[in-house]
Amino acid sequence: MDPSIMLQGALSVVTDPLTLGFIVLGVFIGIIFGAVPGLTATLALIMFLPVTYTMTPVQGLSTLIALYVGGISGGLVAAILLNIPGTPSSIATTFDGAPLAAKGEAGKALGVGVVFSFVGTIFGLLMLVTISPALASVAIQFGAFEYCAVAACALALVISLAGRDLVKGLMGAFLGLMIATVGLSPVDSMKRFTFGMSELTSGFALLTILIGLFAITEIAKAAEEVREKRDMRIETNVHIKGFGFTLHEFFGQKFNALRSSVIGCIIGILPGIGGAISGMLSYTAAKNQSKTPEKYGTGIIDGVVASETANNAGIGGAMIPLLTLGIPGDAVTAILLGGLMVHNIAPGPLIFEKSGAVIYGLFTALFLSAIAMLFIELFGIRVFIRVLTVPKYFLLPIIMVLCAIGAFGNSNRIFDVYSIMAFGVLGYAMVKTHIPSVPVIMGVILGPIFEMNFRRVMQLTGTGEGLLDHPIAAVLTAIAVAALIFSFVMNRREAKKLAAAEQESKGNA
Repeated sequence: MDPSIMLQGALSVVTDPLTLGFIVLGVFIGIIFGAVPGLTATLALIMFLPVTYTMTPVQGLSTLIALYVGGISGGLVAAILLNIPGTPSSIATTFDGAPLAAKGEAGKALGVGVVFSFVGTIFGLLMLVTISPALASVAIQFGAFEYCAVAACALALVISLAGRDLVKGLMGAFLGLMIATVGLSPVDSMKRFTFGMSELTSGFALLTILIGLFAITEIAKAAEEVREKRDMRIETNVHIKGFGFTLHEFFGQKFNALRSSVIGCIIGILPGIGGAISGMLSYTAAKNQSKTPEKYGTGIIDGVVASETANNAGIGGAMIPLLTLGIPGDAVTAILLGGLMVHNIAPGPLIFEKSGAVIYGLFTALFLSAIAMLFIELFGIRVFIRVLTVPKYFLLPIIMVLCAIGAFGNSNRIFDVYSIMAFGVLGYAMVKTHIPSVPVIMGVILGPIFEMNFRRVMQLTGTGEGLLDHPIAAVLTAIAVAALIFSFVMNRREAKKLAAAEQESKGNA
Protein backbone atom coordinates (compact mmCIF):
# COMPACT_ATOMS: atom_id res chain seq x y z
CA MET A 1 0.00 0.00 0.00
CA ASP A 2 1.18 3.55 -0.79
CA PRO A 3 2.67 5.22 2.36
CA SER A 4 0.78 8.47 1.59
CA ILE A 5 -2.53 6.60 1.62
CA MET A 6 -1.63 4.87 4.90
CA LEU A 7 -0.61 8.24 6.39
CA GLN A 8 -3.94 9.81 5.38
CA GLY A 9 -5.80 6.91 6.99
CA ALA A 10 -3.67 7.19 10.12
CA LEU A 11 -4.30 10.95 10.37
CA SER A 12 -8.05 10.45 10.18
CA VAL A 13 -7.93 7.96 13.07
CA VAL A 14 -5.36 9.69 15.30
CA THR A 15 -7.00 13.11 14.95
CA ASP A 16 -10.28 11.66 16.19
CA PRO A 17 -11.27 13.66 19.33
CA LEU A 18 -11.28 10.55 21.54
CA THR A 19 -7.78 9.50 20.41
CA LEU A 20 -6.49 13.06 20.84
CA GLY A 21 -7.94 13.04 24.35
CA PHE A 22 -6.08 9.81 25.14
CA ILE A 23 -2.84 11.33 23.83
CA VAL A 24 -3.17 14.49 25.93
CA LEU A 25 -4.13 12.48 29.03
CA GLY A 26 -1.28 10.03 28.42
CA VAL A 27 1.29 12.83 28.13
CA PHE A 28 -0.05 14.49 31.29
CA ILE A 29 0.09 11.25 33.34
CA GLY A 30 3.49 10.39 31.86
CA ILE A 31 4.92 13.75 32.93
CA ILE A 32 3.66 13.13 36.48
CA PHE A 33 5.33 9.71 36.57
CA GLY A 34 8.52 11.21 35.18
CA ALA A 35 8.47 14.16 37.58
CA VAL A 36 8.01 12.18 40.80
CA PRO A 37 11.35 10.60 41.81
CA GLY A 38 10.99 6.84 41.96
CA LEU A 39 8.15 6.69 39.44
CA THR A 40 9.37 6.12 35.88
CA ALA A 41 8.12 5.96 32.30
CA THR A 42 8.50 2.18 32.53
CA LEU A 43 6.14 2.06 35.51
CA ALA A 44 3.63 4.34 33.76
CA LEU A 45 3.43 2.10 30.69
CA ILE A 46 3.17 -1.11 32.74
CA MET A 47 0.34 0.35 34.82
CA PHE A 48 -1.67 1.64 31.89
CA LEU A 49 -1.05 -1.18 29.40
CA PRO A 50 -4.10 -3.12 30.71
CA VAL A 51 -6.22 0.01 30.22
CA THR A 52 -5.56 -0.22 26.47
CA TYR A 53 -6.92 -3.77 26.14
CA THR A 54 -10.38 -2.59 25.07
CA MET A 55 -9.12 0.26 22.85
CA THR A 56 -8.55 0.05 19.12
CA PRO A 57 -4.90 -0.66 18.13
CA VAL A 58 -4.28 2.97 17.12
CA GLN A 59 -5.87 4.36 20.30
CA GLY A 60 -4.03 1.90 22.55
CA LEU A 61 -0.61 2.43 20.99
CA SER A 62 -1.14 6.21 20.84
CA THR A 63 -1.82 6.22 24.58
CA LEU A 64 1.30 4.17 25.30
CA ILE A 65 3.45 6.42 23.10
CA ALA A 66 2.06 9.50 24.86
CA LEU A 67 2.95 7.97 28.25
CA TYR A 68 6.44 7.21 26.92
CA VAL A 69 7.07 10.77 25.70
CA GLY A 70 5.66 12.35 28.85
CA GLY A 71 7.52 9.96 31.15
CA ILE A 72 10.94 10.59 29.58
CA SER A 73 10.51 14.36 29.46
CA GLY A 74 8.91 14.70 32.90
CA GLY A 75 12.12 13.75 34.68
CA LEU A 76 13.54 17.23 34.06
CA VAL A 77 11.07 18.80 36.52
CA ALA A 78 12.50 17.07 39.61
CA ALA A 79 16.04 17.19 38.18
CA ILE A 80 15.92 20.99 37.97
CA LEU A 81 13.77 21.90 40.97
CA LEU A 82 14.88 19.21 43.46
CA ASN A 83 18.30 18.23 42.09
CA ILE A 84 16.92 14.66 42.08
CA PRO A 85 16.56 12.98 38.65
CA GLY A 86 12.90 12.06 38.20
CA THR A 87 13.98 9.32 35.78
CA PRO A 88 17.41 7.74 35.10
CA SER A 89 17.52 9.54 31.73
CA SER A 90 17.51 12.95 33.45
CA ILE A 91 20.61 12.34 35.64
CA ALA A 92 22.81 14.62 33.49
CA THR A 93 20.10 17.33 33.60
CA THR A 94 20.81 17.86 37.30
CA PHE A 95 24.42 18.90 36.57
CA ASP A 96 23.43 22.33 35.20
CA GLY A 97 19.66 22.43 35.67
CA ALA A 98 19.78 22.50 39.47
CA PRO A 99 22.54 25.19 39.63
CA LEU A 100 20.47 27.33 37.22
CA ALA A 101 17.46 26.99 39.53
CA ALA A 102 19.65 27.87 42.52
CA LYS A 103 20.59 31.13 40.72
CA GLY A 104 16.89 32.02 40.51
CA GLU A 105 16.58 30.98 36.85
CA ALA A 106 14.41 27.89 37.33
CA GLY A 107 11.96 29.15 34.70
CA LYS A 108 14.73 29.45 32.14
CA ALA A 109 16.10 25.99 32.96
CA LEU A 110 12.65 24.41 32.69
CA GLY A 111 11.88 26.25 29.45
CA VAL A 112 15.15 25.14 27.86
CA GLY A 113 14.62 21.55 29.02
CA VAL A 114 11.05 21.36 27.68
CA VAL A 115 11.78 22.95 24.29
CA PHE A 116 14.85 20.85 23.58
CA SER A 117 13.03 17.73 24.77
CA PHE A 118 10.57 18.55 21.97
CA VAL A 119 13.44 19.07 19.50
CA GLY A 120 15.01 15.73 20.45
CA THR A 121 11.68 13.89 20.14
CA ILE A 122 11.06 15.32 16.66
CA PHE A 123 14.59 14.37 15.54
CA GLY A 124 14.07 10.82 16.80
CA LEU A 125 10.72 10.68 14.98
CA LEU A 126 12.35 11.78 11.70
CA MET A 127 14.98 9.05 12.08
CA LEU A 128 12.27 6.51 12.90
CA VAL A 129 10.21 7.40 9.82
CA THR A 130 13.30 7.47 7.59
CA ILE A 131 15.22 4.42 8.80
CA SER A 132 12.44 1.97 9.76
CA PRO A 133 11.00 1.29 6.27
CA ALA A 134 14.52 0.99 4.78
CA LEU A 135 15.63 -1.41 7.52
CA ALA A 136 12.43 -3.42 7.13
CA SER A 137 13.06 -3.81 3.40
CA VAL A 138 16.51 -5.22 4.21
CA ALA A 139 15.30 -7.39 7.10
CA ILE A 140 12.59 -8.98 4.94
CA GLN A 141 15.40 -10.91 3.21
CA PHE A 142 16.65 -12.34 6.52
CA GLY A 143 16.64 -16.09 7.03
CA ALA A 144 17.40 -18.39 9.96
CA PHE A 145 21.14 -17.53 9.99
CA GLU A 146 20.46 -13.78 10.05
CA TYR A 147 17.79 -13.90 12.77
CA CYS A 148 19.93 -16.18 14.89
CA ALA A 149 22.86 -13.76 14.53
CA VAL A 150 20.67 -10.70 15.22
CA ALA A 151 19.40 -12.26 18.46
CA ALA A 152 22.91 -13.26 19.54
CA CYS A 153 24.32 -9.81 18.66
CA ALA A 154 21.56 -7.95 20.52
CA LEU A 155 22.03 -10.11 23.60
CA ALA A 156 25.81 -9.68 23.48
CA LEU A 157 25.48 -5.89 23.25
CA VAL A 158 23.07 -5.86 26.19
CA ILE A 159 25.41 -8.00 28.29
CA SER A 160 28.49 -5.93 27.45
CA LEU A 161 26.90 -2.49 27.75
CA ALA A 162 24.18 -2.84 30.40
CA GLY A 163 26.57 -2.81 33.32
CA ARG A 164 30.22 -2.70 34.36
CA ASP A 165 30.28 -6.30 35.57
CA LEU A 166 30.34 -8.65 32.58
CA VAL A 167 29.72 -11.73 34.74
CA LYS A 168 26.57 -10.25 36.25
CA GLY A 169 25.36 -9.21 32.81
CA LEU A 170 25.84 -12.81 31.66
CA MET A 171 24.01 -14.07 34.74
CA GLY A 172 21.06 -11.81 33.96
CA ALA A 173 20.93 -12.89 30.31
CA PHE A 174 21.11 -16.61 31.17
CA LEU A 175 18.38 -16.14 33.79
CA GLY A 176 16.18 -14.58 31.12
CA LEU A 177 16.93 -17.43 28.70
CA MET A 178 16.03 -19.95 31.42
CA ILE A 179 12.69 -18.23 32.07
CA ALA A 180 12.01 -18.27 28.31
CA THR A 181 12.35 -22.07 28.20
CA VAL A 182 9.36 -22.61 30.50
CA GLY A 183 6.37 -23.99 28.57
CA LEU A 184 6.21 -25.68 25.18
CA SER A 185 9.36 -25.86 23.05
CA PRO A 186 9.01 -23.86 19.80
CA VAL A 187 9.67 -26.69 17.32
CA ASP A 188 8.38 -29.98 18.75
CA SER A 189 5.95 -28.57 21.38
CA MET A 190 7.40 -30.63 24.23
CA LYS A 191 6.59 -29.50 27.78
CA ARG A 192 9.57 -28.07 29.64
CA PHE A 193 9.86 -27.06 33.32
CA THR A 194 6.07 -27.00 33.85
CA PHE A 195 6.26 -29.23 36.97
CA GLY A 196 2.80 -30.57 36.22
CA MET A 197 1.20 -27.10 36.44
CA SER A 198 -1.22 -26.37 33.60
CA GLU A 199 -0.69 -22.62 34.09
CA LEU A 200 2.94 -22.99 32.96
CA THR A 201 2.12 -24.85 29.74
CA SER A 202 2.21 -21.62 27.74
CA GLY A 203 5.09 -20.19 29.80
CA PHE A 204 5.12 -16.90 31.69
CA ALA A 205 3.31 -14.01 30.00
CA LEU A 206 5.65 -11.18 28.99
CA LEU A 207 3.44 -8.64 30.76
CA THR A 208 3.67 -10.65 34.00
CA ILE A 209 7.47 -10.69 33.87
CA LEU A 210 7.63 -6.96 33.04
CA ILE A 211 5.29 -5.98 35.88
CA GLY A 212 7.21 -8.10 38.37
CA LEU A 213 10.77 -7.19 37.38
CA PHE A 214 10.15 -3.50 36.78
CA ALA A 215 6.97 -2.27 38.49
CA ILE A 216 6.99 -4.32 41.72
CA THR A 217 10.76 -3.95 42.02
CA GLU A 218 10.53 -0.17 41.50
CA ILE A 219 7.79 0.05 44.14
CA ALA A 220 9.95 -1.90 46.61
CA LYS A 221 12.96 0.36 45.90
CA ALA A 222 10.82 3.50 46.26
CA ALA A 223 9.31 2.19 49.51
CA GLU A 224 12.81 1.65 50.87
CA GLU A 225 13.85 5.18 49.91
CA VAL A 226 10.77 6.67 51.61
CA ARG A 227 12.41 5.88 54.94
CA GLU A 228 15.45 7.99 53.99
CA LYS A 229 15.19 11.63 54.99
CA ARG A 230 15.75 14.02 52.09
CA ASP A 231 15.64 17.75 51.71
CA MET A 232 12.49 18.08 49.56
CA ARG A 233 12.13 21.85 49.78
CA ILE A 234 10.94 23.14 46.44
CA GLU A 235 10.44 26.57 44.94
CA THR A 236 6.73 26.86 44.05
CA ASN A 237 6.88 30.38 42.57
CA VAL A 238 8.30 29.45 39.16
CA HIS A 239 7.36 31.71 36.25
CA ILE A 240 8.12 30.93 32.63
CA LYS A 241 7.79 33.96 30.39
CA GLY A 242 7.28 32.77 26.82
CA PHE A 243 9.61 29.80 26.45
CA GLY A 244 11.91 31.06 29.21
CA PHE A 245 14.83 32.01 26.94
CA THR A 246 15.58 34.15 23.90
CA LEU A 247 15.60 33.23 20.21
CA HIS A 248 19.32 34.07 20.12
CA GLU A 249 19.98 31.51 22.86
CA PHE A 250 17.91 28.93 20.98
CA PHE A 251 19.88 29.23 17.74
CA GLY A 252 23.12 29.37 19.72
CA GLN A 253 22.48 25.75 20.73
CA LYS A 254 21.82 24.37 17.22
CA PHE A 255 25.08 22.40 16.92
CA ASN A 256 24.84 21.18 20.51
CA ALA A 257 21.27 20.02 19.91
CA LEU A 258 22.13 18.31 16.61
CA ARG A 259 25.12 16.46 18.09
CA SER A 260 23.11 15.42 21.15
CA SER A 261 20.18 14.25 18.98
CA VAL A 262 22.47 12.03 16.91
CA ILE A 263 24.08 10.54 20.04
CA GLY A 264 20.69 9.95 21.66
CA CYS A 265 19.26 8.29 18.55
CA ILE A 266 22.26 5.98 18.09
CA ILE A 267 22.28 4.97 21.77
CA GLY A 268 18.52 4.36 21.54
CA ILE A 269 19.00 1.96 18.63
CA LEU A 270 21.59 -0.11 20.52
CA PRO A 271 19.72 -2.65 22.68
CA GLY A 272 19.65 -2.33 26.45
CA ILE A 273 21.72 0.82 27.05
CA GLY A 274 19.03 3.40 27.87
CA GLY A 275 18.56 7.14 28.19
CA ALA A 276 20.84 7.59 31.20
CA ILE A 277 23.90 6.65 29.12
CA SER A 278 22.87 8.82 26.16
CA GLY A 279 22.37 11.83 28.42
CA MET A 280 25.78 11.36 30.05
CA LEU A 281 27.55 10.80 26.71
CA SER A 282 25.99 13.84 25.06
CA TYR A 283 26.75 15.99 28.14
CA THR A 284 30.39 14.82 28.06
CA ALA A 285 30.61 15.43 24.30
CA ALA A 286 29.17 18.93 24.69
CA LYS A 287 31.62 19.73 27.49
CA ASN A 288 34.61 18.40 25.51
CA GLN A 289 33.62 20.41 22.42
CA SER A 290 32.96 23.60 24.37
CA LYS A 291 35.35 26.58 24.38
CA THR A 292 34.48 27.12 28.05
CA PRO A 293 34.24 23.62 29.61
CA GLU A 294 34.89 25.06 33.07
CA LYS A 295 31.40 26.60 33.06
CA TYR A 296 29.70 23.19 32.87
CA GLY A 297 28.25 22.25 36.24
CA THR A 298 27.91 25.88 37.32
CA GLY A 299 24.51 26.44 35.71
CA ILE A 300 24.54 26.99 31.92
CA ILE A 301 21.85 25.99 29.45
CA ASP A 302 24.31 24.02 27.29
CA GLY A 303 24.30 21.10 29.75
CA VAL A 304 20.50 21.01 29.98
CA VAL A 305 20.23 21.10 26.17
CA ALA A 306 22.69 18.21 25.74
CA SER A 307 21.00 15.95 28.27
CA GLU A 308 17.35 16.59 27.41
CA THR A 309 17.81 16.54 23.63
CA ALA A 310 19.66 13.22 23.77
CA ASN A 311 17.33 11.30 26.06
CA ASN A 312 14.25 12.30 24.05
CA ALA A 313 15.91 11.56 20.70
CA GLY A 314 16.41 8.06 22.06
CA ILE A 315 12.63 7.48 21.95
CA GLY A 316 12.57 7.27 18.17
CA GLY A 317 15.89 5.43 18.09
CA ALA A 318 14.73 2.71 20.48
CA MET A 319 11.61 2.09 18.41
CA ILE A 320 13.54 1.40 15.17
CA PRO A 321 14.73 -2.15 16.10
CA LEU A 322 11.43 -2.78 17.91
CA LEU A 323 9.26 -2.25 14.85
CA THR A 324 11.52 -3.66 12.14
CA LEU A 325 13.18 -6.60 13.95
CA GLY A 326 10.94 -7.21 16.96
CA ILE A 327 13.88 -6.44 19.28
CA PRO A 328 13.21 -3.77 21.94
CA GLY A 329 15.91 -1.18 22.56
CA ASP A 330 15.17 -0.71 26.27
CA ALA A 331 12.75 -1.59 29.08
CA VAL A 332 10.04 0.79 27.87
CA THR A 333 10.06 -0.55 24.31
CA ALA A 334 9.86 -4.06 25.78
CA ILE A 335 6.51 -2.99 27.24
CA LEU A 336 5.54 -1.47 23.89
CA LEU A 337 6.32 -4.88 22.39
CA GLY A 338 3.76 -6.31 24.81
CA GLY A 339 1.31 -3.61 23.66
CA LEU A 340 1.83 -4.58 20.03
CA MET A 341 1.20 -8.23 20.90
CA VAL A 342 -1.96 -7.38 22.84
CA HIS A 343 -3.35 -5.71 19.71
CA ASN A 344 -2.27 -8.59 17.44
CA ILE A 345 0.44 -6.61 15.65
CA ALA A 346 3.54 -8.68 14.90
CA PRO A 347 6.69 -6.50 14.82
CA GLY A 348 9.20 -7.44 12.15
CA PRO A 349 10.09 -6.84 8.50
CA LEU A 350 6.46 -7.27 7.32
CA ILE A 351 4.97 -4.82 9.83
CA PHE A 352 4.57 -2.05 7.22
CA GLU A 353 2.79 -4.41 4.83
CA LYS A 354 0.52 -6.08 7.38
CA SER A 355 -0.15 -3.19 9.80
CA GLY A 356 1.05 -0.12 7.89
CA ALA A 357 -1.94 2.08 8.82
CA VAL A 358 -1.47 1.36 12.53
CA ILE A 359 2.28 2.05 12.40
CA TYR A 360 1.81 5.34 10.57
CA GLY A 361 -0.81 6.14 13.18
CA LEU A 362 1.86 5.46 15.80
CA PHE A 363 4.24 7.87 14.02
CA THR A 364 1.51 10.54 13.97
CA ALA A 365 0.76 9.92 17.65
CA LEU A 366 4.46 10.41 18.48
CA PHE A 367 4.43 13.78 16.71
CA LEU A 368 1.23 14.89 18.45
CA SER A 369 2.56 13.66 21.80
CA ALA A 370 5.66 15.83 21.36
CA ILE A 371 3.48 18.90 20.73
CA ALA A 372 1.24 18.05 23.69
CA MET A 373 4.31 17.58 25.91
CA LEU A 374 5.67 21.00 24.88
CA PHE A 375 2.55 22.93 25.84
CA ILE A 376 1.45 20.85 28.84
CA GLU A 377 4.85 21.17 30.53
CA LEU A 378 5.22 24.87 29.78
CA PHE A 379 1.73 25.90 30.88
CA GLY A 380 1.10 23.27 33.54
CA ILE A 381 4.40 23.51 35.39
CA ARG A 382 2.69 24.68 38.60
CA VAL A 383 0.58 21.51 38.64
CA PHE A 384 3.65 19.28 38.36
CA ILE A 385 5.43 21.25 41.06
CA ARG A 386 2.49 20.54 43.39
CA VAL A 387 2.59 16.83 42.49
CA LEU A 388 6.18 16.67 43.74
CA THR A 389 4.93 17.43 47.24
CA VAL A 390 2.57 14.39 47.36
CA PRO A 391 4.00 11.78 49.80
CA LYS A 392 4.99 8.51 48.18
CA TYR A 393 3.23 6.44 50.84
CA PHE A 394 -0.05 7.60 49.28
CA LEU A 395 1.01 6.65 45.75
CA LEU A 396 2.82 3.33 46.20
CA PRO A 397 -0.10 1.20 47.58
CA ILE A 398 -2.38 2.46 44.78
CA ILE A 399 0.23 1.59 42.15
CA MET A 400 0.70 -1.88 43.67
CA VAL A 401 -3.04 -2.60 43.49
CA LEU A 402 -3.26 -1.35 39.88
CA CYS A 403 -0.32 -3.58 38.89
CA ALA A 404 -2.08 -6.61 40.38
CA ILE A 405 -5.29 -5.70 38.53
CA GLY A 406 -3.34 -5.33 35.30
CA ALA A 407 -1.69 -8.73 35.70
CA PHE A 408 -5.03 -10.41 36.45
CA GLY A 409 -6.76 -8.65 33.55
CA ASN A 410 -4.20 -9.97 31.05
CA SER A 411 -5.67 -13.49 31.08
CA ASN A 412 -8.05 -13.52 34.09
CA ARG A 413 -5.77 -15.79 36.16
CA ILE A 414 -4.90 -15.29 39.81
CA PHE A 415 -1.73 -17.26 39.00
CA ASP A 416 -0.42 -14.17 37.17
CA VAL A 417 -0.86 -12.08 40.33
CA TYR A 418 1.25 -14.58 42.27
CA SER A 419 3.76 -14.55 39.41
CA ILE A 420 4.29 -10.77 39.50
CA MET A 421 4.97 -10.96 43.22
CA ALA A 422 7.50 -13.76 42.66
CA PHE A 423 9.23 -11.83 39.87
CA GLY A 424 9.10 -8.71 42.07
CA VAL A 425 11.02 -10.55 44.81
CA LEU A 426 13.47 -11.81 42.18
CA GLY A 427 13.90 -8.29 40.79
CA TYR A 428 14.51 -6.82 44.25
CA ALA A 429 17.11 -9.52 44.95
CA MET A 430 18.78 -8.62 41.64
CA VAL A 431 18.89 -4.95 42.68
CA LYS A 432 20.59 -5.88 45.94
CA THR A 433 23.13 -8.10 44.15
CA HIS A 434 23.65 -5.53 41.34
CA ILE A 435 22.49 -7.86 38.56
CA PRO A 436 21.02 -5.69 35.75
CA SER A 437 17.39 -6.41 34.88
CA VAL A 438 17.48 -5.39 31.19
CA PRO A 439 19.54 -8.48 30.16
CA VAL A 440 16.90 -10.66 31.85
CA ILE A 441 14.08 -9.13 29.81
CA MET A 442 16.12 -9.28 26.62
CA GLY A 443 16.87 -12.94 27.35
CA VAL A 444 13.14 -13.65 27.75
CA ILE A 445 12.28 -11.89 24.48
CA LEU A 446 15.23 -13.07 22.40
CA GLY A 447 15.35 -16.62 23.77
CA PRO A 448 12.52 -18.07 21.63
CA ILE A 449 13.76 -16.18 18.53
CA PHE A 450 17.29 -17.52 18.99
CA GLU A 451 16.21 -21.08 19.83
CA MET A 452 13.85 -21.49 16.88
CA ASN A 453 16.30 -20.08 14.35
CA PHE A 454 19.27 -21.90 15.88
CA ARG A 455 17.46 -25.21 15.37
CA ARG A 456 16.82 -24.27 11.75
CA VAL A 457 20.49 -23.30 11.37
CA MET A 458 21.52 -26.73 12.65
CA GLN A 459 19.28 -28.37 10.06
CA LEU A 460 20.67 -26.17 7.26
CA THR A 461 24.24 -26.80 8.39
CA GLY A 462 23.61 -30.51 7.84
CA THR A 463 22.90 -29.77 4.17
CA GLY A 464 26.27 -28.07 3.75
CA GLU A 465 25.13 -24.45 4.22
CA GLY A 466 27.43 -22.45 6.52
CA LEU A 467 27.79 -19.09 8.27
CA LEU A 468 30.16 -17.74 5.60
CA ASP A 469 27.40 -18.17 3.02
CA HIS A 470 25.49 -15.41 4.86
CA PRO A 471 27.63 -12.22 5.05
CA ILE A 472 25.17 -10.25 7.23
CA ALA A 473 24.97 -13.08 9.78
CA ALA A 474 28.77 -13.43 9.76
CA VAL A 475 29.25 -9.68 10.43
CA LEU A 476 26.67 -9.67 13.25
CA THR A 477 28.29 -12.72 14.84
CA ALA A 478 31.69 -11.02 14.66
CA ILE A 479 30.22 -7.89 16.30
CA ALA A 480 28.74 -10.02 19.09
CA VAL A 481 32.07 -11.73 19.79
CA ALA A 482 33.98 -8.42 19.58
CA ALA A 483 31.55 -6.73 22.00
CA LEU A 484 32.01 -9.44 24.61
CA ILE A 485 35.81 -9.47 24.22
CA PHE A 486 35.98 -5.66 24.42
CA SER A 487 33.79 -5.65 27.53
CA PHE A 488 35.93 -8.37 29.12
CA VAL A 489 39.15 -6.42 28.43
CA MET A 490 37.69 -3.16 29.78
CA ASN A 491 36.44 -4.92 32.92
CA ARG A 492 39.88 -6.39 33.52
CA ARG A 493 41.51 -2.95 33.12
CA GLU A 494 39.03 -1.35 35.50
CA ALA A 495 39.55 -4.13 38.06
CA LYS A 496 43.34 -3.62 37.87
CA LYS A 497 42.92 0.15 38.34
CA LEU A 498 40.70 -0.38 41.39
CA ALA A 499 43.17 -2.87 42.85
CA ALA A 500 46.06 -0.43 42.29
CA ALA A 501 44.08 2.41 43.89
CA GLU A 502 43.30 0.25 46.94
CA GLN A 503 46.96 -0.69 47.36
CA GLU A 504 47.99 2.95 47.05
CA SER A 505 45.44 4.02 49.66
CA LYS A 506 46.68 1.29 52.03
CA GLY A 507 50.26 2.42 51.43
CA ASN A 508 49.39 6.04 52.22
CA ALA A 509 47.56 4.94 55.37
